[in-house]
Amino acid sequence: MKRPLAILALASLGVLFVPAPAAADGTYFFGYSPKPAGRPTRGFAVGINMIVVGFEFEYASTEELVTRDAPGLKTFMMNGLVMTPTSSAQLYLTAGGGLYRENLADTSETSFGTNLGGGIKMKLAGPLRLRLDYRVFALRGNAVMKTPQRFYAGVNVAF
Repeated sequence: MKRPLAILALASLGVLFVPAPAAADGTYFFGYSPKPAGRPTRGFAVGINMIVVGFEFEYASTEELVTRDAPGLKTFMMNGLVMTPTSSAQLYLTAGGGLYRENLADTSETSFGTNLGGGIKMKLAGPLRLRLDYRVFALRGNAVMKTPQRFYAGVNVAF
């Protein structure tokens, strides 16, 4: 009698602790950096999501506007995400770090930066989702803008 109960208990644990399949996604986005002058931003992100935790690589480029002393900014960030385990609309918080390159007129700075933000991925049709995102960056080194911000909207494809 002990042996069948032990087999049943182990089988039940095996079913409960089977890892969920990971899903990947990619986003192409257009955005806006409001300070010190509004400038367009564009980029992409590629990530892997595991129910409530995810990781992504993101590249973004904000245009320089010399006449308003608004530097151009390129970011290369690795981010961790914590998200709601829902399928139609998925809220998330993100934090990460990586390299940046800032340019203004004849000066440039390349160093390390971090970011913190959040957003939502809303299902549209099939694997297509709308992604809305807000980020605040903290740039190390001699950056002209130490804490740039970015808002973006993008097309996200799950695969």
